[in-house]
Formats: sequence, structure tokens, C-alpha cells
Amino acid sequence: MNVQIFGVQKDADTRKALRFFKERRIPVHFVDFKIKGPSKGELRRFMDKHGADALIDRDAKRFQALGLQTAYYGPDRWLEIAIDEPLILQMPLVRNDKNLTIGNAEEEWKRWVPR
Repeated sequence: MNVQIFGVQKDADTRKALRFFKERRIPVHFVDFKIKGPSKGELRRFMDKHGADALIDRDAKRFQALGLQTAYYGPDRWLEIAIDEPLILQMPLVRNDKNLTIGNAEEEWKRWVPR
């Protein structure tokens, strides 16, 4: 398995995802958005599969601080904003090859784990 987790260490769901794979001894590549922002191609994959509404966390503190509550942008504009401000994203973003999840998706992750 080639699992990548994108998020921030302080996020509870990101920590749950890291713990889930660690408990199953599955190596994970973690990308901390506070250190390195997401690439446009990576975010595009998640947006194409799940849509901009699933990717953007409208309850995030950073989303509120930026005053985006009344913003109604198209997917491409949200993508540009998310590249510059990754803390407005739902977390964690988890990728296993072509499998992509947003948020705490433990049931989906269990399907990825070989038995």
C-alpha cells in the first residue's frame, strides 16, 4: 500500500487517520499543511472525485477568518484559494493509489487493508 495523508498534526481526524494506519503497521507518508502546502495536481484529484463542496470546510476557523462565508466561487477559484490557504480544507485528505477519501473515513480505509 502507498498511503499518503494530508492534513495538520493538531487536527483530531488527521491524528485518527495516522493512528489507524500505524496500528495496522502500514507505512504512511504524511504531508503537514503547516509545513508544505498542497500541490495543485493533488488537490485537483480530490476535487474531481468529491467536488469542491466536500473539499472545503466551511466551519474551519481559517475559512471564517478569511470572510469566505458568503463567497460562491466555482471549483477552479476554490482550488486556487485552497492552494494558498490549505487550512480551509476538510482534513485529512487520504490517498492510496487511486483511492481518495476526505475526512474521517475509517470504513473505507478498512476496505483498503489486506486481510
